[in-house]
Amino acid sequence: MKNFIFDIDGTLLDTEAMYMKSLQAILHERGLEYSYAELATTFGIPSKDALLRLKVPDWPKVLELWGPRTQDYRDTVAIYAGVTDALTQLRARGAHLAVMTSKRQFEYDRDVVSLGLDAYFDQKVVAEDVAHGKPAPDGILLAMQRLGAQAGATVYVGDTLYDQQAAHTAKVSFGFAAWNGKRPRDLTPDVSFLTPQAMLKLL
Repeated sequence: MKNFIFDIDGTLLDTEAMYMKSLQAILHERGLEYSYAELATTFGIPSKDALLRLKVPDWPKVLELWGPRTQDYRDTVAIYAGVTDALTQLRARGAHLAVMTSKRQFEYDRDVVSLGLDAYFDQKVVAEDVAHGKPAPDGILLAMQRLGAQAGATVYVGDTLYDQQAAHTAKVSFGFAAWNGKRPRDLTPDVSFLTPQAMLKLL
């Protein structure tokens, strides 16, 4: 493999609690009670799609409130152990790296740029760059185009069934970021990485 395209949430960054707790708080204030587990089933897809799947009433207003509210939970965000070392080694060995995320640009700036992770990537694709988010393949295809990558030499590394579906529809390998300690049901990855360093074996 020469090209590694990464999901961010749940793959490079542990951000689930930030998103789910902030959404749960907003919904509670509006008299809507959702369990954390129910909300977490939508983790990894664009925020608008998540609210539509959850059938949240007045979702445009909730979407407007959700982004700013995540700031209350920023202290729960962390880079997974070993990620930066693995990215450094991949780049040193000539791999081309990109991110393709459901995050909007302001979220990318807030979570990725602020932590200095953007320096590891040659290209990025955020929610505003594509008409259809995951599980559609649009974002991966655009990232490949920007990298000048061929499908047979590309792996998309993610942590959800949505990531797997997007990768396989784009005709690239799906690598499961097993280092986050969670394994969704029905996941059938082409390769699983118990640690970030395990990705180096694909080179």
